[in-house]
Amino acid sequence: MPGSRTPLKKNIYLGLFFVTLSTLMYEILLTRIFSVTMWYHFAFMAISLTMFGMTVGAILVYLFPRYFTLRRARYHLALSSLFFSLSVIASFLIHLTIRIPLVRYRYLGEWLLLALTYIVVSVPFLFAGICLCLALTKFPRQVSKLYTADLIGSSLGCLLLIYAFEITTDGPATVTLVAFLAAVGSLLFTLDVPGKKLKRIVLLSALILGLFSLTQTVFARRQSPLLKLTWIKGGIERRSRTLYEKWNSFSRIRIWGDPQRLERPFGFGFSPRYSSRRKVRQLHMSIDAEAYTVLTAFDGDLKKLEYLKYDITNFAHYLRPRSRVLVIGAGGGRDVLSALAFRQKSVVAVEMNKNIIDVVNRRFGDFTGHLDRNPKVTFVNDEARSYIARQEEKFDIIQGSFTDTWASVASGAFVLTENSLYTVEAWKTFLEHLTPRGVLTFSRWYFRDRPGEIYRLTSLASASLKELGVENPWDHIVIVKCMLGQTPNKVNGVGTILVSKEPFSDRDLDTIETVVDRLKFDFVVTPGFSVDSTFAGIASGKNLEEFTARFPIDISPPTDDSPFFFQMLRLRDIFKPKLWFQGIMTINMRSVFILGVLLILVTVLTLLCIIVPLLLTARKVKFKGTFPLFLFFSSIGFGFMLVEISQMQRLIIFLGHPTYALSVVLFALLFSGGLGSYSTRKVEGSLLLPSAARRLLLLLGVLIIFGFLTPSLIRRFAGSPTPFRIFLAAGVLFPLGLFMGMAFPLGMKIASLRSASLTPWLWGINGATSVCASVLAVVLAL
Repeated sequence: MPGSRTPLKKNIYLGLFFVTLSTLMYEILLTRIFSVTMWYHFAFMAISLTMFGMTVGAILVYLFPRYFTLRRARYHLALSSLFFSLSVIASFLIHLTIRIPLVRYRYLGEWLLLALTYIVVSVPFLFAGICLCLALTKFPRQVSKLYTADLIGSSLGCLLLIYAFEITTDGPATVTLVAFLAAVGSLLFTLDVPGKKLKRIVLLSALILGLFSLTQTVFARRQSPLLKLTWIKGGIERRSRTLYEKWNSFSRIRIWGDPQRLERPFGFGFSPRYSSRRKVRQLHMSIDAEAYTVLTAFDGDLKKLEYLKYDITNFAHYLRPRSRVLVIGAGGGRDVLSALAFRQKSVVAVEMNKNIIDVVNRRFGDFTGHLDRNPKVTFVNDEARSYIARQEEKFDIIQGSFTDTWASVASGAFVLTENSLYTVEAWKTFLEHLTPRGVLTFSRWYFRDRPGEIYRLTSLASASLKELGVENPWDHIVIVKCMLGQTPNKVNGVGTILVSKEPFSDRDLDTIETVVDRLKFDFVVTPGFSVDSTFAGIASGKNLEEFTARFPIDISPPTDDSPFFFQMLRLRDIFKPKLWFQGIMTINMRSVFILGVLLILVTVLTLLCIIVPLLLTARKVKFKGTFPLFLFFSSIGFGFMLVEISQMQRLIIFLGHPTYALSVVLFALLFSGGLGSYSTRKVEGSLLLPSAARRLLLLLGVLIIFGFLTPSLIRRFAGSPTPFRIFLAAGVLFPLGLFMGMAFPLGMKIASLRSASLTPWLWGINGATSVCASVLAVVLAL
């Protein structure tokens, strides 16, 4: 077998471990940074960027065999990993200076800026790709162990990033930590390189990066970091002085404002009757630079909270006084204060972001009145849907005011992301945990020309009630609205839906009418009444599937199998311009258009990565008989990425948050894949082909069993505690990853026997098809 016949020293495996660990850390970290500096529908492209950069690196190794020789492989391992380390810092600094625009269809300059951003950010992965390609193609006898070090390092990088944020508290500081870890990998590679010059350069670089990371962390903990984000979602972040900033693996929160300043209270939809000039002290909190809430100064005087009674999001409190309330998404505590203002019996505030709870009750507890010490208030750090599913206690009101799994209300933020709170299965769980008199209430934006979000809330309510055996959902649904302005194609108001477990009584309806009349709100739906025929058709629940299928936009009730609540543009309607500029459809069209362009772009790039190397080396390399290898590496690139992305999408619902899904899926598949790769270390010679065939057949069998069993397992354990759900998800994915990890090293061993010079190109094909699959998976999901 071509390649080095001498055993590799442990430092090579350790060096590869540190490089892949830092590569995966940076990949996931980019999704977090992009969620702040850009929009969520760009964040998923971090995976594609990783694979594309690494693919280009592999193609370079293939195109320049005289430079990337076996004799110099150890030197290039050290050099490429050093460049990876340094380029992480350099590309990140450049990214901070680029203003990422919203990206509209007709503005070429905005597309060019986006392309520039992606090119700059992908450069570190190019050097990582060179390093990994050299390791996995130049030492074919050790490929099983090397691939094991690759996958184990990558899997632990997923977990380390979570704890890294706890240490650094800051995104830029975590970037510097990633660069330092990559430099450690380079330092380990230099132990096999003769001479001292490169060793000294790498050691000095590692020391500088380590010191830089430590300094940035210290200053970030003091709220005065050396590196700061400049451009935030197309503009400069608010210039008000930052009082507090904290990152974790799924959010970046920022507090600003003057704690002594009196200002008009924040509200989503104040009644026209609200005319008080009373001002309050409040601080402002953003999540990922776009989602917004406030921290209100509270000294225990409920009279100062009277303004909350004029906000339409709190309408349910008029209908169910003296209630036990559960708030989905505690945020800055505004809904908690609302329950106290209405003198409800108790309020449980569920918030999955521990940093937000700490900010409200500890860091700024003196300002907010330490709400967690109020005997009526309980804060819970958990994902709301699974928490509710586990409760034996019933609630009189379950409230979700503009609550979303991904904390953002940015334009276009949601249409490419799953949301576990807005599905039929979720609402069934909520309704089942109401008392007989209980009410489920959600508030969303109301677009005058076509209130898509409120239509979809209505279809969710109707379908959920039908699932629970209610024959006439209309008797259980009330929707009121508060209009805010007259600007077409923008948010015009707020709609609040009330879904009762029992039919609304005459007394309930009298109360609703009295409050609506007094506060000058508007009726949208009440039993027997609707503002238009669409609401009537949805609320009746009759032939709901047929009715929503005929409607111009997709207002069908989302399910756990298709949890895209905010995506209302059907793919077949993309080329209907009359739909593009109607309220929420403008948002939908922007995101779907970008997704379509990206799919075309990555498809073209994938073809170029395959065809260009062929054209450039056609006279030098014999390709006869290599088509099966080409097909094999293309297939595992497509297949593995489709499995990975699809399980992330499925487990977002099960685990309750995209970052949990990303970390759990990657860790479980990569770690078990590493063990699978290690199991192939002794498969050589005549055993290669039959062993590969048997193991791939077993993989197909595992995939089939996995596809049949996981949906029922997820449904059965959806209400389990988060640690158990994480453990179960990892356990289910483990056998899948075990067999998936065997395919690449076996294929690389076979390829090195047949045509060793082609192995870098085959590795590049595997990466290129993975790039294409990462975008295609989102398209297929929609």
